[in-house]
Formats: sequence, structure tokens, C-alpha cells
Amino acid sequence: MEEIYDLRSYLDVLARRGQLVRIQRAVSIIHEAADIAATCERTGGPAPLFEQIYLPDADGQPQFFPNWRLFASAVANQERVALALGCDKAQVTATMGRALDPANAIPPLQVQDAPWKKNVLTASDGIDVNALPIPKHAVGDGGRFITGGVVVSKHPETGVGNLSYNRMEILGPRTFGMNINQWRDLQRAHAAAEARGRPLGVAVAIGLDPAIMIAAGCKYEGDEHNIAGAIRGRPVEVTRGITVDVDTIPAHAELVLEGHILPGARRSEGPLAEFHGYYGEPWESPVFEVTAVGWRDDPIYQTIVPGWNEHIYIGNVLPREPLLMRFVSHASKNVRAVHIPPYTNGFLVVVQLGKKTNMGEPRNVALAAFAAHPNFRICVVVEDDVNIYDPSDLLWALTTRVDWGRDIFTVPGAQGHEMDPANDSKGIGTKIGIDATFNKGRRPYGQRVSYPMLELAAYLGNPTT
Repeated sequence: MEEIYDLRSYLDVLARRGQLVRIQRAVSIIHEAADIAATCERTGGPAPLFEQIYLPDADGQPQFFPNWRLFASAVANQERVALALGCDKAQVTATMGRALDPANAIPPLQVQDAPWKKNVLTASDGIDVNALPIPKHAVGDGGRFITGGVVVSKHPETGVGNLSYNRMEILGPRTFGMNINQWRDLQRAHAAAEARGRPLGVAVAIGLDPAIMIAAGCKYEGDEHNIAGAIRGRPVEVTRGITVDVDTIPAHAELVLEGHILPGARRSEGPLAEFHGYYGEPWESPVFEVTAVGWRDDPIYQTIVPGWNEHIYIGNVLPREPLLMRFVSHASKNVRAVHIPPYTNGFLVVVQLGKKTNMGEPRNVALAAFAAHPNFRICVVVEDDVNIYDPSDLLWALTTRVDWGRDIFTVPGAQGHEMDPANDSKGIGTKIGIDATFNKGRRPYGQRVSYPMLELAAYLGNPTT
């Protein structure tokens, strides 16, 4: 397994595996960078590292960010997810399952120094976060948002650490609107501090080892650094903040913003492209006030294109595939693999069986999938001759193996996600199970056509005599 301990070592791995493209042309952080990254994701291309980035001024003239680079799409496809986890593509779900098991937790390691502490500005130095290369991603976004920042906090009463993602819109030179969902651990920590009339000190770490970014997207009883440690097989190095009482800030981050979530303060932030593929509405959200900014030499700003593949992988696919596997495997020991395709925004799941053992097995498995998580609204069950990571193969199975009058069933009035556009405002809607397995005993049929994969380089080189 190749050693990864920060963003830069991960970029080296991506470059060696043909999963990184360096964009030398000057690119605007207003829409253009996100458009390029989304195009790379849509076409199966490598992750872009933008070497020259700028912000257009009021006259449209480029204002460059000297020495800064911008990176996107760290874990936007199955290939890069596997590289980030240090496993084969087929082992992603199992690897995440092991990392999420508390029995395999590896707590972080405290260190005194950190590369991001080399360059520090505090409030007395005149911080202006507008000087950071924070992008505006989609055309309908309300402003420039931090989307790839991992918020590092701890509960003021229990002292338990937490990692999370929270969209953060620039509202002023030192101020962000920070969207915090009611069910998140960060919300509970903020509420406890707010009840005492106190601010909650947090840090926002940007430009990280992807193990930390993956861990931050998981729901976990305890500090999500333990998940990152389990992925790496060693402790993640963390350090104490300069102006906040947070001692688990990733030591090898590219950029860290320290500050406080203020008690009793709410301001409007949004809209922003969301995981369901629509623009999320503006919210009256808590206010984050920056007290210090620290960064590495020649820093790399890392972003997540919101409402696109990486957003779905981190928030929906990787944390939930192990849960899905656990539920469907309980229904059938014949389950071979599961996948939550990122192009379906976390609402569709695919379960792969071996050769099915009886005609009712696919329906039982689909019902188990619906019980695993409210988000899952469509479950497609296939057999192991279908590549569940290939959308064209999945569509082929749906069009050649499903009689829509007999091979689907519905679960009306079921609880789903409140933000699922197909459900009502409380998340109530109809779930659909689809049996896309092969032989249903209706007619004899031949075997599927298959061609072996060949190494094309052997045929495309110079001819020899």
C-alpha cells in the first residue's frame, strides 16, 4: 500500500496512477474551476489540479492568488476512492466496514508543530477571508462557499471530538454563515455552548489526507479521527489550535481557519448546489467568526464541487455502503456486493447476488435494503454477471431483464429523506424494488454475450516485422 499522510502525498499517488491532471492555463475560481472539475468527473477523467487561479475584479480583470493552487475531485470515482483507502475497487465497501467498526479504532496522535502553523494571521493582523481562493461553484450559488473544509470541534461538556462538513458562505472579511443540520453532533455541541451564552471554538481544516475527508463524512459515536486512523492503520497526527481550545486539528492540513460559532447569532446564507442535484434554499444559519488563519508554504486549496460525484461519495456512498451490506447480507447470504451509485444522489442502491437461490430472494433483499437507511428509495437487484459500477451495464439489466408488470413492487407511504425532491416535505414517498435478475422461469434463453478485455497498447503501437 502506498503511503498517504496528507494531500500532497495523495496527489503523488494520483499522478503515478494517471488520476491527476495539472491545469496550467489560468482559471477563474468563479464557476470556471468547478465547471472543469465537473466535466472531468462526468467524462471519467482525472482529478484537476489548477496551477494558476484568479478572481475577476469588478472590471473583470483577473486578480491572481500568488503561490496558491486549487484541487478538486479527490474521491470522485471508484478508482480514486480505492486509491485513497489503499484497497482494490471491489474491496471498498468491506474496507469502509472495517474502518467504521469501533473495535478497529485508532485514536489520533498529538504533535506540537504543524506545517500550517508556519504562516499565521490573527485578528489583530487584519484577516480578510476574501483573499483566500474560495470558489463560487455553480451559477445559482448564493456566493463563495467553503465546501471541502472539515470542521473540527469538541463537545464543551463531554470533550468528545468531532469531524463534520458544513457549508460556509463568506459574509464578511472575518465572517461566514455556517449551515449546521439539526441532527449533527456539531449542532449538539453548539447548542450546549449556546445554552451557556458562550461561543463554540472550532477549526476548519482544508487540504487533507483523503482518509480524514472520508472519515468526516461518516456518522460515528466518537471522534471520526479514529476512522481515519483505522483506514491508514496508524494514528493521524493532530495538533492544538492557536486561538481556540481544539486539540485535534489535522497537523498536515494545507489551510486552517480557527474561530468561534457565536451564541445567539443567525444570518442568511445560501443557496448552494446540494447533493440531490437541486439548489438548496437559503437558511438562517449560525455565524462563524474567524480568529486566525494558518497555511503551509505554497498552499493547495481543496474544494468539493457541490451537488456532484465527490459530494455524493463522501456524504452518501462511503458511509452507507457498509450499513447496506450488513442489512442485505442478513436477508441473504448470497449477496456478493452492494453499491450506491453517485449519479443517483444516494437515493438508488444496487445489490448484486450470486446465482439466485429462489424467486423470492430479490424481493427480500430489496426490503432489507429499504430498512437499512431512509434515503434509499429505489433498490435494483442483479446477479453477478452485471457490473454494478458501470451505469451502462445496470441500464442493460433493467431493459432486458425486467417485466415492469411483474418484476417490481412498491412500498407506498414510506419515510425517506426530507430533501428528496420526489417525496413530500416530510420525506414521505413510495419506495420501489426492482428484480433485474436473469432467469425468472418464464422462458429458456441463452447465455449473455461476453468479450474478454485485452491490452490495447499491444495493438496500437508501431507495427513490427
